[in-house]
Amino acid sequence: MSARNGNGERHTTLLALTSSAMLLPAYQGAQADAPPEYTELGLRYSKYKEDDIPGRKSFGSGSERYDIDVAQFHLLAPVADSWSVALDVAWEDMSGASPWFVGESADGDPRVIMSGASIEDTRTEVSVNTRYYYDRGNAGLSYTNSDEDDYQSDAVSLDGAFNSADGMRTYAAAISASWDDIEPTQGAVPTNTLQDDKDIRSAWIGVSQIVSKRAIVRFGLSYTYRDGFLTDPYKNRDSRPDERKEWTASAGYRHFFQQQDAALHVDYRYFDDDWDVVSHTLDLSWHQNVNDQLQLIPFLRYYSQDEAEFFDVVADTSQRYYADDYRLSAFGAFTYGLRLRRELGNWSLNLAGERYKSDESWGLYSGDEAPGLVDYWRYSLGVDYVFR
Repeated sequence: MSARNGNGERHTTLLALTSSAMLLPAYQGAQADAPPEYTELGLRYSKYKEDDIPGRKSFGSGSERYDIDVAQFHLLAPVADSWSVALDVAWEDMSGASPWFVGESADGDPRVIMSGASIEDTRTEVSVNTRYYYDRGNAGLSYTNSDEDDYQSDAVSLDGAFNSADGMRTYAAAISASWDDIEPTQGAVPTNTLQDDKDIRSAWIGVSQIVSKRAIVRFGLSYTYRDGFLTDPYKNRDSRPDERKEWTASAGYRHFFQQQDAALHVDYRYFDDDWDVVSHTLDLSWHQNVNDQLQLIPFLRYYSQDEAEFFDVVADTSQRYYADDYRLSAFGAFTYGLRLRRELGNWSLNLAGERYKSDESWGLYSGDEAPGLVDYWRYSLGVDYVFR
């Protein structure tokens, strides 16, 4: 069994942790217009652990949730004078339990019924990218395959960037497509399909502008269309439309403060779709150069979303579409943490830790509390080497 999000895909927090760029982000920065000078090699280990559901929110004395270990490998190498190739491989091992459905206690309070400790899954993802560099831009083509016990995905993407004649502005665009096959693992918890599939298509455009010697602004727009089986196969009370149309608008600002030898990063993302899910994401980070070898990056993220039109804390199965999945509810969430990067000659060490907390009262939109809302810890350790 696998950690899927509200439309049957991998949970967004896990996607950020483990996946390569299978789908387009809200916006992408322009790639460098020259291939890397040296081959780069990287290894990373990450640990993701969700908090147990409190006993007052579940039937029973509480339940353990997802516990995930991830190992990643990255290779980037120049080819000839104008090309580069990259290989990314991720291995993921997952165990734990997930909310199955929400019922009511004797006093009428909603409580989660868990799937039990039935999730044992492994996933391997391989992504290959080739990029061509020319005088005023670059273009890249990538292919990604993700394979696990109950899910297989093949994705391709094409992107390009073009700089203005004065080098002050960069225009960029990308398209991507994926073909996903779903074959849920049949265990103690019954699934609502034996085999199905879905397709995803995305397009994105963006522009970045140098506004001063120390500041850059970026803007982007994207559209994603999902078609096929979008219901979560491991939810008992879950029936969703077979298509979803999504729009995002994003903006970013980077400013370097010379006296502090540090940079402020501010990013905002607006999301809207035809399921009536609306969300806002605000990212703040401070990139502090301690010396030539050490950089510290504290960061804070705020997220808020409105609930889908067919969401209820206790799903109303008399309707055509219904869901009690907390990921489709109205809630707010904060993520805070610290990253550290240490340069040691040709080596670099990367450490990161973050905490995610969510609550329905923290959101910008009103809604009833979904008892399955998640809190988690995430840690990572990475080592990179450049063959100079």
